[in-house]
Amino acid sequence: MFTAFLIKYAEIGIKGKNRYLFEDALVHQIRNALKKCEGEFSIHKSQGRIHVEAAGEFDAEETVERLKKVFGISGICPVVYAEDEGFGKLCDTVVGYIGRVYPDRNKTFKVHARRARKDYPKESMEINADLGEAVLRAYPEMSVDVHEPDILLNIEIRDKIYIYSETIPGPGGMPVGTGGKAMLLLSGGIDSPVAGYMIAKRGVKLDAVYFHAPPYTSDRAKAKVVDLARIVAGYTGPIWLHVINFTDIQLYIYEKCPHEELTIIMRRYMMRIAEHIAEETGCLGLITGESIGQVASQTMSSLAATNEVCTLPVYRPLIGFDKKEIVEVSEKIGTFETSILPYEDCCTIFVAKHPVTKPNVKVIRRHERNLEEKIEELVKTALETKELIVVE
Repeated sequence: MFTAFLIKYAEIGIKGKNRYLFEDALVHQIRNALKKCEGEFSIHKSQGRIHVEAAGEFDAEETVERLKKVFGISGICPVVYAEDEGFGKLCDTVVGYIGRVYPDRNKTFKVHARRARKDYPKESMEINADLGEAVLRAYPEMSVDVHEPDILLNIEIRDKIYIYSETIPGPGGMPVGTGGKAMLLLSGGIDSPVAGYMIAKRGVKLDAVYFHAPPYTSDRAKAKVVDLARIVAGYTGPIWLHVINFTDIQLYIYEKCPHEELTIIMRRYMMRIAEHIAEETGCLGLITGESIGQVASQTMSSLAATNEVCTLPVYRPLIGFDKKEIVEVSEKIGTFETSILPYEDCCTIFVAKHPVTKPNVKVIRRHERNLEEKIEELVKTALETKELIVVE
């Protein structure tokens, strides 16, 4: 019975004179999200709301699922439109709506009218009372509860009259693209896809870089990362995934540097390479899934040593999360089951038995001098041979 959705947003509503830019961005993201849905849709904005109307047959379930992944949407309301043909006609429409949507009518309800069009002849409180009376007359088994009703019947009087009683939660946040672009260091683990999701929720478009180490990591490990990028792309739109062959760099570090410092030095070169790609592609920062103290390379000292090679800001949205909290988000967004597949990435293959937890940056720099003979050439080769995968 529903052929349209009323889209609500929250944070966008406080944007002042720039609000229209965020509304336009949200309309654009909704349009992109619904491109692959069955059916044709008209999407437009009006008076602090966005409307999605189906022009013919469509898959309502698929449409809602796609809208639930559009950052910026706080609520999705399946609506019935009523033309302004007099209050008696509105009463009939509302009574018919209750009858179709709620076959079991042993429920409490409340009418909540919002009169955005001030020339309407009845005030909101009067509409509430009169529509409530009409519903009770038609369905005496129902009763009114103004505090915790089973059914909150919303009536919005605008250019048309909108009737809805369900608000499906959206993801919130800001439309992707309104916050610039950043480069995600994406691995096959649990944390980095969650970090990308959280930064994208603030309106940031994502590119990603993955460090591959064949033959120590298999093609299935790479395919796993592509799958994770595809799940995240369901929320963010297409992700440009840059795949770097990191094997020769890792082996050279393994040969020339103390093994307890392997992880830190490797991470420093990953950050250097990621920043190089980020600057070439117009990214304004790097994103990692690091959380303080989770592993040896994520102590405060280790993070400081890693950060030291970067000039771009490094965003770590999980910095204060524990593992349980990160897992909960990964389960919510659908990345967890893929992340735990047993295909190791390059970070786990070359972990030392006793990695340093409090690295001294001066010492790390000194040991990196052992790499001077070949490291620049290896980094250049890695960048020149990188693979680009556009993940949708």
